[in-house]
Amino acid sequence: MRMTTRGYTIFDTAIGRCGIAWNERGIVAAGLPEADDAKLCARLLRRCPGAREQTPPPAVQRAIDGVIALLATGKADLSDIALDMEAVPAFNQRIYEIARAIPPGSTLTYGDIAERLGGSDLSRDVGVAMGQNPFPPIVPCHRVVAAGRKAGGFSARGGVNTKLRLLAIENAQVEGTLPLFERAGGRAG
Repeated sequence: MRMTTRGYTIFDTAIGRCGIAWNERGIVAAGLPEADDAKLCARLLRRCPGAREQTPPPAVQRAIDGVIALLATGKADLSDIALDMEAVPAFNQRIYEIARAIPPGSTLTYGDIAERLGGSDLSRDVGVAMGQNPFPPIVPCHRVVAAGRKAGGFSARGGVNTKLRLLAIENAQVEGTLPLFERAGGRAG
């Protein structure tokens, strides 16, 4: 992806207004809904100082279309979106690469990722990196859960409830998620 300028835009999705910022190397930041557009804009500008609100170039528009589809259907694959991770620590980059390979509807635990990095003692560090993720949902930190398939934490607005909502959209089975549809007389099975 080659772009000539820094920019950002805010767009509507099934779960609210999300945002994306880019530079000449790729996507620099993405954001899930905040309390208002000003807070979302501030989050994007912290990662992409000097960006101007503008119409996204075609590669960024494809990324936006993918995010919109994921949040509506739970089925879009965002793993091929070019990210600019230049300002992201190398350890976090490795974690984000693993997380990006988790398909919609699936999960890995913090421990699973820690083991792939070389040791289960890194689980807490994986959690910290997930909390610092500048690219949600392109880097699907919501698909990284605690031991026992419990939700674990989530730093986006709405916390764990937002995480559970995203997992429900993807039809992922995690402790605490509810089925999207109820049967008459009780929960769906």
